[in-house]
Amino acid sequence: MRGRHELKHEMTKADCYLLKQRLQHVMLPDPHAGPDGKYFIRSIYFDNFTNKVLTEKKEGYYNRSKFRVRLYNRDFNYLNVEKKSKVNNMTFKEKCSLTPEEFEKIRLGEIEWMQYDSRELLNDLFLHMTLYQLKPVTIIDYTREVFIKEEGNVRVTFDSDVKTSFHNIDFLNPHAPMVDVLDYGTVIVEVKYDGYLSDVIKKLLQIGDRRSSAFSKYQLGRMFG
Repeated sequence: MRGRHELKHEMTKADCYLLKQRLQHVMLPDPHAGPDGKYFIRSIYFDNFTNKVLTEKKEGYYNRSKFRVRLYNRDFNYLNVEKKSKVNNMTFKEKCSLTPEEFEKIRLGEIEWMQYDSRELLNDLFLHMTLYQLKPVTIIDYTREVFIKEEGNVRVTFDSDVKTSFHNIDFLNPHAPMVDVLDYGTVIVEVKYDGYLSDVIKKLLQIGDRRSSAFSKYQLGRMFG
């Protein structure tokens, strides 16, 4: 499994507009996006009563991991379990499919079946839920726009309208109450790439007074409870 580099920044919507205008000349929009170039993402993150995952993120552990279940474009029938790991500043991600019925069992703490499942990632999640008492703790919603470049496997993502559910874990409820977590006009920009980032893209990314950030959307959401 190959690791990736990830850089995160906070930007204003005005700076994002300028950056998108420049990127469209050297990168392509995500072909999976809707007509407006965007798509909706909902994730539910796992943690325990001591906030193990949140603490490791805030304290910048070099080796850490987090589990989440994710869906796209409000399709509540197609879910993925994902494990995102950080090893010496490189990011690794594993995922497998999950049915809504299986997620509901996990949400309710009915997890014994996971240890015998053929999907290794579910075995791994079972182990972490057993050893560390991980459980779903908060939902994070946001809208994403993506530009891609095949050389270097580069993705520049623009995440806006980030919302949290506090401690509500009714993940499959499309009407679950959500609250904004970003200041008005703020967008989270992430630059993800494999081996290298071309000088052209590096130069294009130098817009405005961007603040490099180590936070995650999960961390932002948990600031609200």
